[in-house]
Amino acid sequence: MQSGARWSNLGAALSQDGNQDDPAIIDLGGETPPTTYSYRQLHELVQAIARGLLALGLSTGDRVAVVSANRAEYLAVFFAAMQAGLVPVPLNIKLPAAGIDLILRDAGARLVFCDAERASLCPTDIPRVCFGKVSAGTEAFEAFLSPGAFTPDEPVPDQAAMFLYTSGSTGVPKGVVLSHESHLWVLKMRRRPASTERLRTLIAAPLYHMNALATAHAALAQHDSVVLLPGFDVPTYIDAIERYKCNALTAVPTMFSMILKRPDLLARTDLSSVRSLRMGSAPVSPALFESLRKLFPNAQIANVYGTTEAGPIVFAPHPDGVPTPALSLGFKHPEVSLRIDGKGTGEADGVLEIKSPALLTEYYGRPEMTRKVFTEDGYYRTGDVFHRDALGFYFYVGRADDMFSCGAENIYPGEVEKMLERHSAVQQVAVVPIPDEIKGAKPVAFVVLKPHAQASEREIQQFALANAPAYQHPRRVWFVSELPLASTNKIDTKALIASALSNMQSDPEKRTT
Repeated sequence: MQSGARWSNLGAALSQDGNQDDPAIIDLGGETPPTTYSYRQLHELVQAIARGLLALGLSTGDRVAVVSANRAEYLAVFFAAMQAGLVPVPLNIKLPAAGIDLILRDAGARLVFCDAERASLCPTDIPRVCFGKVSAGTEAFEAFLSPGAFTPDEPVPDQAAMFLYTSGSTGVPKGVVLSHESHLWVLKMRRRPASTERLRTLIAAPLYHMNALATAHAALAQHDSVVLLPGFDVPTYIDAIERYKCNALTAVPTMFSMILKRPDLLARTDLSSVRSLRMGSAPVSPALFESLRKLFPNAQIANVYGTTEAGPIVFAPHPDGVPTPALSLGFKHPEVSLRIDGKGTGEADGVLEIKSPALLTEYYGRPEMTRKVFTEDGYYRTGDVFHRDALGFYFYVGRADDMFSCGAENIYPGEVEKMLERHSAVQQVAVVPIPDEIKGAKPVAFVVLKPHAQASEREIQQFALANAPAYQHPRRVWFVSELPLASTNKIDTKALIASALSNMQSDPEKRTT
């Protein structure tokens, strides 16, 4: 048996301690949900996949893609490919066929695992293995398996463990190459104390995202259980908390905001099992934070931060026990080096730079792009703007490339959003720019109100003028029931800009000033 201290292959980092008949994955996706995989069954499935992969003649370093909704087999393929010395490549299933084809070609994928719904999105000249119902031209997953014992590959230093594709702000997909060592370190940092209760973590975010993938792996490396939804749906998510007594939740703020819009379901659901709630991938408003405290009074709520390129281990509590301020992401993690535009201490504002064992090796096939994101002394420049206060706590401001100029003034949408979210009726806000002939761009806002709260456009604008520089006030305010999510699981700003322009065209008499 291997423990975390002895793992060298990331795919082998699955618990072999404790009762191997304990549930590892409770799969609420697939064809016949729910399906429970014990740790014993998960190990056997991973070994059968690894043997099947090598039986195809694949060689160390070959890429194996996954194009599927969340399901247990997805995770098993992820682990098995790494155990076999291959490189799993999870793909964004919200992409059209052309986008999937582009990434598969860029990665040089030799094999694709897919579900029946997405088999037609995958090119036919790359072999496909289909989960569940078999589609034309694909091999059945069950027929592919080769049951039996398997010894994991022994990686060499810096050997690629996975490619995670991210488009970032450029819109051009780029493969983030992550090594075995980098994410074995992440697992080590995320390991909970052995004395604490086992977690039953509910995951609905897509597994092609670092957040969901790393959370699932951390759970399975320490003998916790994963309750895995195929995707996010408010009624199903709320039901799963009670039905499976989930005690750990992880999602993006917009998902939790959508949950709060269903007080009818929440009122008749037992949520008392929840002890931990982690939100990431987007800023959290004070109103949302407070609403979640009331909904989950027994839970420790954390606003977390991470990037695909630098992993999820960045911040931690203050070493002297100083309480973390509301909405701060925390103090520098003791095993991570952080700077803001080259400054390591003191109050500062600017782009966050990170150096840690979790950093990417490279962007696959893009050496110039790789050079641009690293400083000469090895720090990764995140492109995220932060404020660091006098005590060393970090606060997210926004993306550097989201900044726009209104006349001669620079506006960070995140700053305006935080200001508007202090309004007593507001739960969540998204601010986007619209073109302006004189000033270049002006801010407009989409606002989600708290349940049963009321506010007018003028009231929101007057609040902004009273609490921020005039140039930051939104020239138009639209009230929406929820904010749209892009395939990245972040707020879809492109959709909001398109909606804003459409709204302006349909109401040309209402001028912005």
